[in-house]
Amino acid sequence: MSKSKIAVVEAESEKFPYLYRSPLKFGGRVVKDVTVFRVALSLEDQNTKKKAHGIGEMTMGTAWAWPSVSLTPEMALKTVIVLAERIVAAATSLVADQHPLHLASQIKPIAKKLAEELAASMKLTEAIPDLAIALAISPLDIALHDAYGRLHGKNSFDCFTQEHVGTDLSHFLGEEFLGKDFSEIIAPKTAPTLFLYHLVGSLDPLSKDDLNRKIDDGLPETLEDWIRSQQLSHLKIKLTGKELDADVGRVVEIDRIASRAFPTKQFSYSLDFNEACENEDYVIDFLERLERLNREAVPKIHYIEQPMGRDLRLRKEVTMHRVSRLKPVVIDESLTDLEMLRFAKQQGYSGVAVKACKGVSDSILLSAAAKQWGMKIYVQDLTCIGGSFMASASLASRIQGVTAVEGNGRQYCPAGNKDWESLYRPMFKILGGVVPTELLNGIGMGFSWPRNILSKKYADLSQPSV
Repeated sequence: MSKSKIAVVEAESEKFPYLYRSPLKFGGRVVKDVTVFRVALSLEDQNTKKKAHGIGEMTMGTAWAWPSVSLTPEMALKTVIVLAERIVAAATSLVADQHPLHLASQIKPIAKKLAEELAASMKLTEAIPDLAIALAISPLDIALHDAYGRLHGKNSFDCFTQEHVGTDLSHFLGEEFLGKDFSEIIAPKTAPTLFLYHLVGSLDPLSKDDLNRKIDDGLPETLEDWIRSQQLSHLKIKLTGKELDADVGRVVEIDRIASRAFPTKQFSYSLDFNEACENEDYVIDFLERLERLNREAVPKIHYIEQPMGRDLRLRKEVTMHRVSRLKPVVIDESLTDLEMLRFAKQQGYSGVAVKACKGVSDSILLSAAAKQWGMKIYVQDLTCIGGSFMASASLASRIQGVTAVEGNGRQYCPAGNKDWESLYRPMFKILGGVVPTELLNGIGMGFSWPRNILSKKYADLSQPSV
């Protein structure tokens, strides 16, 4: 068993703003742009002194991670980016250890302290939430796994073994997981393809009848066009969680349009109420009313996402036991640590939505816990573009039982994918409704980087990764 330890010897960051092609509305908020935060670092094996580079990036979706009521969206974004920069600056002070999972365990308390200090120095009227802290950590965490895989000439997910990690799951998840290996959750090889979940935002036109203004950029402009051009079968539908008639009507209309666009396709829907439901009854009333209006749509519902507010402990009396007997109900914003996952399970939630924007480390560990507890696992993104989407798809392709991945960056921010299309065009120009994740079986996080976006120092990351 390898006892070699690794250390971060250099880490730097950059940020890149992008405008959306069209606005995305969810949870009552409208998003029109995004900033990508990128981390590049060098890892060194303390025994051999061998070094390897790694890169990780993530879309800083603070509208999701920190929907503050006291800060402007611009201030929340600025705060999280400053926090991310400080986390990167602290990376070289981490104590050398055997695997990125161990380094990630060190990062979390450091990031928490940095967030508290930042909030105090900026005189913020609220604390930086755990979800925003996880978002700020995620680019560094992804870069660590990428560099570690490259250091060993392996795919990063093939390095989740006793030899590399040096322990089983119990070290991270407790005695209940004694003797449980990472093979319990990580698939032995990359899934050849995953279904693509296409987002239907609240403002998105469904057909040409809804199209008030054409973009004319060569991409589909309505849901109907997207389905026909990319043979889509999986749709993630944003709902209000407050207006029952509107929510039911939206799903009925989407199902009508989908069936018209591709009559022979077997559709699958995920419903996202964006934490807005008052209680469990709203979801049950929704399902019952949908059953009366369009019985054929109900079996197409794959799962229901986060109906209630993200802090489930605020209203412990509201559970999801009745809903989960009808459809899987998953937590997204609530999934911040193991204890919240345990509490959600007790409250009747039957699944989890993991995301690369919470870090590869936590995504793998919390997926392992969810699987052990009989919960379903789904992988979503945060309008990920470029390298952030590649990392998200790579993560999804190696979690056992996952059959689909969300990818809406190509809809709302295709500018962020331009540099990647020469290398991985099928990942962004979808055919047959699937993402060809078989392209992600190389070393590191599974993919190489476009040469034109790398500095000379990291040029080796542009080499074929297979």
